[in-house]
Amino acid sequence: MQPAVGRVIPALDEMRVGVAYEGAASAAIHAFKYERQTRLVEVLGDVLCRALRDVGWPIEIVTAVPLHANRLRERGYNQSALLAHYVARSREWVCVPEAVERVRETDSQVGLNAAERRANVAGAFSAVPMLVEGTHVLIIDDVLTTGATLSACAEALRAAGARGVYGAAVSGAIDYDLHIGAPGAFV
Repeated sequence: MQPAVGRVIPALDEMRVGVAYEGAASAAIHAFKYERQTRLVEVLGDVLCRALRDVGWPIEIVTAVPLHANRLRERGYNQSALLAHYVARSREWVCVPEAVERVRETDSQVGLNAAERRANVAGAFSAVPMLVEGTHVLIIDDVLTTGATLSACAEALRAAGARGVYGAAVSGAIDYDLHIGAPGAFV
């Protein structure tokens, strides 16, 4: 699997992506997310752990991009929460999946461009101040495309008083036409 390129996502202090979203990585994530292949959490979680190996971030809690209750009912599990639990356990961090919640249902991000994705998730998340105020939070997602979802979650965490917000995704889409890594760039 090819390592992914670095990313800068608004509202996140730093971001790590394990591998490029192509080939085996894309097939594994698809099976994990849509085909109930939850046993892949170990393989994908190990990719995340490798990406986070040398970060030195002062993480106090780990959380995940939440699903709306309706989507959670349909799927039966939140793949990002499974990854967050795996990473937290592996790194001996505390996992608090309820730190962020999806307060409104959103359309699927698949097929939307960057501006549509940002609009789709704007105001869709809320964080619990009692759980995150004054903390450094790591938020986990399975795939990073434009960064809109992680950015919206990070904004909610900051609004609830998180002192620092970091992001990690197993896999990331590559777009060589954009200035990857430029401050504020969405890729």
